[in-house]
Amino acid sequence: MEDVNIWLTMAWTALIGVAVCMYVVADGFDLGVGILFPLFREEEERDLMMNSVAPFWDGNETWLILGGGGLFVAFPLAYSIIMPALYLPVIVMLLALVFRGVAFEFRWVAKPRHAFWDMSFIGGSTVAAFCQGLILGGLLDGIAVENRSFAGGPWDWISPFSIFCGVSMVVGYALLGATWLVMRVEGELAERARGLAEKLLIAVLVAMVVVSLWTALSWERISDRWFAFPNILYLSPVPIITAAVAYLAWRKLRTGSDAIPFVASIGLFVLGFIGLAVSNLPVLVPPSVTIWEAAAVPSSQLFMLVGAVALLPLIFGYTAFVYYTFRGKVRPGEGYH
Repeated sequence: MEDVNIWLTMAWTALIGVAVCMYVVADGFDLGVGILFPLFREEEERDLMMNSVAPFWDGNETWLILGGGGLFVAFPLAYSIIMPALYLPVIVMLLALVFRGVAFEFRWVAKPRHAFWDMSFIGGSTVAAFCQGLILGGLLDGIAVENRSFAGGPWDWISPFSIFCGVSMVVGYALLGATWLVMRVEGELAERARGLAEKLLIAVLVAMVVVSLWTALSWERISDRWFAFPNILYLSPVPIITAAVAYLAWRKLRTGSDAIPFVASIGLFVLGFIGLAVSNLPVLVPPSVTIWEAAAVPSSQLFMLVGAVALLPLIFGYTAFVYYTFRGKVRPGEGYH
């Protein structure tokens, strides 16, 4: 029975990890388009930008629901600690996502008086991205736990590290948004997005290095995980592959490729996510609560895992269908609103 418990817990850890990673990548590029919105003033450019993500944004958020719901079901102790500790940034993030979503619908019908909805799209996208970075930074900073409950204050999540993570997330999503535009649009808009992507790529690499060094220097358990022998040998491919993917993105941006910079940017996010997992697992709520301690009883995990496994093919199938249906470049006058 103990072996079953271990496998169920590992399966749910992997499932939630995939859901969170898929959300960050999938919703990241449309949040990035909103973050970049102020840099493009022409009405036709803004219409193209919104049309490039209009068919995808709502489906992308399915992964957020799966990740949050999976945490509640499979690791209720972690959920009961994380939510009160990070309640404020989570609520602000959700409200920002609401404003961003409403802006998609109302901007078109409000024309020509749609300035408010432009600001809602910009503000909702930027604030949601920043709050997601705050949540990540606040979690990595550590949460005070006593007697299996949150024991800190409502503002514990604010720190220089969490604020830096928030800014880094905004920059990272902007890179995804810029490379998405390079892939999805044509003409001057695509070329301006390409130029922005080159600058944002450098900023993202700097942010990744700073976060990596900050965490390693701040927490001994992370530095031991990465730099103790023989771990340093086993884990050295992660930064090496990250550097190679970054070079590929840079090279393809310079040589005029459309799709590869976006794929490479996704690769950077996935590698960063792998790095965070390596740094922390099996700790789920730093610095003390592990996946084994936070796991629900096996019967609950198994019951919900059956439903999740049945739904995953539908989610992947729907996602693949939508991306295939709306493939190709978006041109002026085309839209899905």
